[in-house]
Amino acid sequence: MIGTTHHAILDDPEFKELAQQKNKVSLILTVVELVLYFGFIGLIAYNKPFLAQKLEGSAITYGIPIAVGVIILSWILTGIYIFWANSVYDEKVKRIKNRFKG
Repeated sequence: MIGTTHHAILDDPEFKELAQQKNKVSLILTVVELVLYFGFIGLIAYNKPFLAQKLEGSAITYGIPIAVGVIILSWILTGIYIFWANSVYDEKVKRIKNRFKG
């Protein structure tokens, strides 16, 4: 049994690796979301004529499916994080907790 102080947990190599993995996944997904969202906002700000164009044979403009796409991709990114957290992160947290239990 390893010591149960918070210093022992923070110094544990497996915990440090897990924290780095979580930060990496979170950072990547955050950057993708920010590029997606601010890319759409940039289109609104700088290319309104493009977004206002109607799709061929439809009354719907390009802006509507792009906006819906931004929302759906945001949900997908959230789902990716949830899947990763449930399948990888939670298992590693459980393993680390069990090692430090008295």
